[in-house]
Amino acid sequence: MSSTKLGRRRIGREAAIQFLYCQEINPEERLESLEAFWEVRPIRPEARAFAEKLIDGVLEHEVEIDTLLTEKLENYRMERLAAVDRNILRLAIHEILHCDDIPAPVSINEAIEIAKRFGSTESSGFVNGLLDSVRKSRPSSS
Repeated sequence: MSSTKLGRRRIGREAAIQFLYCQEINPEERLESLEAFWEVRPIRPEARAFAEKLIDGVLEHEVEIDTLLTEKLENYRMERLAAVDRNILRLAIHEILHCDDIPAPVSINEAIEIAKRFGSTESSGFVNGLLDSVRKSRPSSS
C-alpha cells in the first residue's frame, strides 16, 4: 500500500472518529448532516469518501459493535470509557468485522496510532489489548 493511500486513509479515519465523537458528545446539537461537518473539517475527496464509508458502517452496525465492545470490556462499563477511546474502538471494530479489504492488524495499528494522537497516555495500550481480543475472537482472525 502506498504511503499516499495510507495517508488518505489515516486522515479519513481521524475525520470519521471526530464526526462520531461530535455526534456522541452533543446529542442535543447533532449535526444535521455530514455536509455541516465537512464545512468545519474539510479534507481531500478521497479521504472524505473513505471517512463517509466508515461513518456509514459504524452507524449501520452500531448495536452489533457496541454489544461486542461491551462483551470485551470485562468488568468495565461502556459509559466509563473516554468518548474518544470509545469511538476509536467502534471504528476499528467496524473495520475488523466488516471491511474485508483492510487486514485486521492494519485496523488495529491505525487505531493505536490515532489513540496516541487523540487519547490519553493509557489509550493506545488499552485500544491495542481490546482490539487484539476482538481480532482473536473472529472466526477468520488475521
